Amino acid sequence: MTEGPRICDYGDSTYRQDFWEGQGRDYEDAVERRVLQKVLPASGFRLLEVGAGFGRITNEYQMFRQVILLDYSLEQLQYARAKYGDDGFLYVAADAYRMPFWPGVFDAATMIRVIHHFENFPAVIRQVRQALADDSSFILEFANKRNLKAMLRHLFGLNDWNPYALEPIEFVDLNFNFHPEYVEREVAKIGFETRRVVPVSWFRLGLLKRALPLRLLACLDSMLQRSRLAISPSIFLELRLPGAPGKRAVSSSADPLDILRCPQSGTPLRRDGDVLLSESGTRWGIRDGVYDFRRALD
Repeated sequence: MTEGPRICDYGDSTYRQDFWEGQGRDYEDAVERRVLQKVLPASGFRLLEVGAGFGRITNEYQMFRQVILLDYSLEQLQYARAKYGDDGFLYVAADAYRMPFWPGVFDAATMIRVIHHFENFPAVIRQVRQALADDSSFILEFANKRNLKAMLRHLFGLNDWNPYALEPIEFVDLNFNFHPEYVEREVAKIGFETRRVVPVSWFRLGLLKRALPLRLLACLDSMLQRSRLAISPSIFLELRLPGAPGKRAVSSSADPLDILRCPQSGTPLRRDGDVLLSESGTRWGIRDGVYDFRRALD
């Protein structure tokens, strides 16, 4: 049996507390929110947030009637559900390489601080593309391999890898940096058009973050986001699927079973209590309001 790609599972980790809350990353959070406010559609019906985690930026999607939070970590999604509730939100624990959605049920998707955990980048993007309807928006953020710091380190012989080479670099286990040209090339192969490239987090230095007010740093970052120099640590892409408006396959139903399908067989599901049954006989659980497609039930 051939093994699939490795999966990064935050599980019941303290990522939220150890990396975000009170950890000096208010600047990164602020500038990423500013970008989303610029590039997201003004309105929409259903958005898929891939790698939603504990829902750090989920409240930026208020222009959508329904938001589906997908992550491999059940525990992170349970925290997000306790924060946002079920009105307009759906929580799905699943492998992003095998998303449990019918084709064309979303008119927007985002992946923020996520793609660096996937060793098969194109495979995940193909899953997103399948879930999106025509004329849909996809906001993708990635860690930039060709950033200014890496370029300077390469100049002085301090890197053991080349920031100008197109192939991704795995600098820590299941943590990849990507060259902007590589990412744009791969998403184009899958069918996405790049509408905008936004370089972000220009001032991601502890000294600067401690010395300058957050509001000033965020304003300066916003100015540099208009630059054509994609040499910042983080890059946002505003992507679009071609297609005629008004011909979307997005269902207006709020019933989860009109959105979800069995990730193994691709067949419809029916609910029996806290169990989802597929036509092929596979059983999936619902745990604390989270639809769990990570492993089938015995």
